[in-house]
Amino acid sequence: MSSPSPTLTPSRPLAGGAARAVRVALTGAVPAARAALLVRDDERPFALVGRWAAAAAIAGSAPLRVLDAEAQDAFAALDVLPPVAGDIPEGFVGGGWFGALSYGLGRELEPTLGPPPPPGRGERLPDAMLAFHDHVLVCDRAGQWWFEALWTDARAEALEARQEELRARLAAADTVAPRRLRTGPWRATPSPEGHARAVAACRERIAAGDLFQANLALRLRAPLEGDAADLFTRGVAALAPDRGAFLSGPYGAIASLSPELFLTRHGDRVATAPIKGTRPRPLDDPAAAVAHRDELAASAKDRAENVMIVDLMRNDLGRVCTPGSVRVDALADVRGHAGVWHLVSEVSGRLAAGVTDSALLAATFPPGSVTGAPKLAAMDVISSLESAARQAFCGAIGFASPTAGLELSVAIRTFECVAGHAWLDVGGGIVADSDPAAEAAEALAKARPLLAAIGAEPPTWSAAAAASPTPLRLAAHPVPRPDPAAGVFETILVQDSVPVALDEHLERLQDAAREVYGLALPGATEALILHTALEQGGSCRLRVLLDVDGQLGLQVAPLPAPGAVRLRAVAVPGGLGDRKWRDRRLIDALEDVTDPETPLLVDLDGGVLETTRASVFAWIDDRLVTPPLDGRVLPGVTRLRLIERAPVDQRPLTLAELRAADGVLVTGALRGLQLVERLDGEALQAPDDRLRTLIERFPRL
Repeated sequence: MSSPSPTLTPSRPLAGGAARAVRVALTGAVPAARAALLVRDDERPFALVGRWAAAAAIAGSAPLRVLDAEAQDAFAALDVLPPVAGDIPEGFVGGGWFGALSYGLGRELEPTLGPPPPPGRGERLPDAMLAFHDHVLVCDRAGQWWFEALWTDARAEALEARQEELRARLAAADTVAPRRLRTGPWRATPSPEGHARAVAACRERIAAGDLFQANLALRLRAPLEGDAADLFTRGVAALAPDRGAFLSGPYGAIASLSPELFLTRHGDRVATAPIKGTRPRPLDDPAAAVAHRDELAASAKDRAENVMIVDLMRNDLGRVCTPGSVRVDALADVRGHAGVWHLVSEVSGRLAAGVTDSALLAATFPPGSVTGAPKLAAMDVISSLESAARQAFCGAIGFASPTAGLELSVAIRTFECVAGHAWLDVGGGIVADSDPAAEAAEALAKARPLLAAIGAEPPTWSAAAAASPTPLRLAAHPVPRPDPAAGVFETILVQDSVPVALDEHLERLQDAAREVYGLALPGATEALILHTALEQGGSCRLRVLLDVDGQLGLQVAPLPAPGAVRLRAVAVPGGLGDRKWRDRRLIDALEDVTDPETPLLVDLDGGVLETTRASVFAWIDDRLVTPPLDGRVLPGVTRLRLIERAPVDQRPLTLAELRAADGVLVTGALRGLQLVERLDGEALQAPDDRLRTLIERFPRL
């Protein structure tokens, strides 16, 4: 991967020059597992619980500075730390950068990677959630709490006040208690059957030589009533994860129950401990637990998968370590974790002179155990086969401290929460001999103890009424999803020199400009379109192009010739998103494969999305049914006009329903309403008189 951008220049000094390491003992009987509850109501709280910096817990809030993830380099920020003068107690943390690096930051290190799938609706977190803290609470392994600070004269008064505030909270231990929490039902998307189709598609790519291994995940979703700090506290109490992490801010919250170490760096020594290979570990059935452990220890497949990732991590560390210093300290050891057995390896090395934390991350991020091998090829396959963009999941969580070094977990077993909604991604590594159904079962096995720990029932899912096709392998390298950097566009029908539904098209274009690029349309946009349409002196297609810098362009072309509509179902996990992207490489590739039929995009469970050029409606029980706007489909202008004028239900629609419907329509700006004649080569039901009347009357409705 390419190097990070130059070292970040902070907007103001972090600590006013050199700091002193100050540690003060505090009295309190709050368990380490409740560390998050001590700071939950503060500004940007965090808590690390388990095996962090030789402590049982580290907690903090009210940071001195917050990283602007949009304007500043998150990796380079980790190098901006104050010098610490004088004696430093053993195991002292004091402060530093605390937070999370989302999986998507990997694309900043390697711009050739394709875009991810669309994020789920309401499921977006910043690429970096980092804040600099000059003081923390630390609970040591003996249960003693400490106030630790990177003390400066400029901050002395504020730090003294903060110390007393936290002292009082610890003294009132009885008030540091969990609050009511309710979550569920949890639903899996895709279903296990759908995830198995993604696994099968990945195996096809492995067999073709595109890659050796990829880590694929599915997503569980549920409403959340309560605070993520309580969810985290419940999970920690039940599972005792090695690398538990909680953080919260205006963006939402993360509650990670990860067992996996990504990186530690102390001085020039760096280490990683990748996990690959999993079996259930039922705590209520010791005999079964032993049998599963022995099965995992004997599994040649799991060992090969683990060794493959060890080689990847050796290679990553070798890019920044002294030649000959990288070694494997443990290989595929079976170790017990919460509800599961894992194969764990350990790799370490000595960093070359001058290698910073940002350079270390540039060589290793995102973690190899949750991407695959080769890493870049695996990341492209992940983007093409997963149904929603990864957020914090499979990134890293932890800290960079001027005294305690760098420690980061792999963000797996991680609940992500935004505005009363929570999601949990679970998955595993796919290799040539992976069994698709078994991989889906393993993913759900990883989720069950996590859900049980927070008091939730096991996940459910909707079984597809009809099988979905397996996602196509279009080329040796996955054809990338639409790249937002190429811009967006609108296609407008011009009739008799008048643009049809111009207000709706402009509203959609303005929404894309604002939400995607932070822009406003030029003030003369409407006038320019009207003038161009008038100049044509008749009917035509008018395309309005918007660049990422706000530049507009117009293209005029003849209207397409009418023709029969025949569809071919094609699986595109996650769909194409809710914008009309100018980057149409994937659309063109799909249309080349299905020609002369039009691609009908469906998800991994056979759920209908849209065609590559139109919205889809089915006529069922004298009403139209169309897929809802859930972030995966375009909010078509003609679709909206039809919904406003006809009996329409917006709900999930399956391939099976489409085939059995009393008629199927597609709607678009240029052709209006069109009947679909055939689907996957089979004739569809002829429309009844009521549907025909609706189609005939639509222009006048």
